Amino acid sequence: MLKVGDKAPHFLLPSSNGETVDLNKLLGKKIVLFFYPKDNTPGCIKEVCSFRDVYTEIKKLGVVLLGVSADSLKSHNNFVSKYELPFVLLSDIDKSVGKAYFAWGPKKRNGREYMGMHRVTYIIDEKGHIFHVWSKVSPTNHGVEVLEIINSRP
Repeated sequence: MLKVGDKAPHFLLPSSNGETVDLNKLLGKKIVLFFYPKDNTPGCIKEVCSFRDVYTEIKKLGVVLLGVSADSLKSHNNFVSKYELPFVLLSDIDKSVGKAYFAWGPKKRNGREYMGMHRVTYIIDEKGHIFHVWSKVSPTNHGVEVLEIINSRP
């Protein structure tokens, strides 16, 4: 897991708005980068909707909010449309960014082991360093938790 103070690994990923998002071009702003397992699944719906519900406040603070999963852009576009998400989702098809941020790895469910995206959230500061980490995320109120941390620190 990346720790507070670590340099955030560079990424360049396609987004649901048709653009490519480059971490280097976002420097100078705080960034919330949240990794989630899969579009249109119950926990992920709760998580993205929790961010949607506080997005106006996050945006007013000048913070960039980005969600990442290994889903396709088509899947992301459907997810964004269905839940009226005002932020972009990034498609990490080859899982390289998930691996760099320690979000992609072994999972276990119902006694079955498999590889998948974990729920992990990072706040990256204006200089590109990790500012806060959630290695275990409860999806229901995660947007509020993130907003509280952003508001509590300069």
